Amino acid sequence: MTTAREPILIWGAGAIGGVLGAWWVRAGLPVLMVDVVPEHVQACSTTGLNISGPVEQFRQVVPCVTPQAVTGRYRIIVLAVKAQATEAAMAMLAPHLAPDGFVLSAQNGLNELAIARAVGDERTMGCFVNYGADWLGPGEILLGNRGAVVVGEIDGSMRERTRQMHHDLSIFEPAAVLTDNIWGYLWGKLAYGSMLFATALTTDSMSVNFDDPRRFVVFDRLAREVMAVAAARGVRPVGFNGFDPACFAPGAPDADARASVAALAEFNRHTAKTHTGIYRDLAVRKRKTEVDPQIGVIADLGDAAGVATPAIRCLVSLIHAIEDGQRPMAFETFAELIAVCECANADGA
Repeated sequence: MTTAREPILIWGAGAIGGVLGAWWVRAGLPVLMVDVVPEHVQACSTTGLNISGPVEQFRQVVPCVTPQAVTGRYRIIVLAVKAQATEAAMAMLAPHLAPDGFVLSAQNGLNELAIARAVGDERTMGCFVNYGADWLGPGEILLGNRGAVVVGEIDGSMRERTRQMHHDLSIFEPAAVLTDNIWGYLWGKLAYGSMLFATALTTDSMSVNFDDPRRFVVFDRLAREVMAVAAARGVRPVGFNGFDPACFAPGAPDADARASVAALAEFNRHTAKTHTGIYRDLAVRKRKTEVDPQIGVIADLGDAAGVATPAIRCLVSLIHAIEDGQRPMAFETFAELIAVCECANADGA
């Protein structure tokens, strides 16, 4: 199945898209990557994309161009840009999507909603990724650990194209899952993702954050707010990599939530990627994060469903304050979120 294949266009050659591109080209799949960083484009196309870390180390030349240099139409486009860049990327790639083609979202968040608004439900495929990777510089990506990879149609159907993408994703992750409940995985990741954004309020590692009993109230409250919104929308969240969203479902006991957070501490203790991409955006790359399209959207959906999300709204506000240089990445910032969560719990909100 790796011969005589139509090419795959990967829009975004960073941590997620670059890893997929390198693996696929090494396996013999025809791939063209697109990226906005000229130095990265040149490195990938000439000296090659270097994948480093404990999972595997290799260098692979991957054809790569800037958006302005893309020509032709593609039936398979993998979108792997930051969530906040989704709409702009869709505007650029839409002319290159074949009439019978589809866009697969290899991103964090509910970007399938924005993709479907741009090209329609029929031309949108959902994907969930949880492997840890960091873009270190032009032609350099760290793959810190393996993680769940799941693909599914947003309408829950099973098609030949979905099975083909599952096969292709299995080249990178042999344990990749084909699902009829992709929204369940995406909402499960949102609960975990809200916790990861909270860890970026300090410079501590993910495992240190999850190990600290003082911070449990935050992780618990955030996940419970996400699960409450998901329940109101009729979504059945699915767990992954030791994270069980059912532990934070409405009415779930405190002991289950504590056990789940402890499992997250253990999972993140064994990865070369000690901090989140959110942390790197704030502390290293000094740029805006994905907090609005990933986390802020949950509060908006909560409002529409009549579900209060005070912890999520506070988290979004604190991330913006760090982005704007108004607050430090420190426990004192995290402590403000602790206070909001404790107050919300006391009020029964």
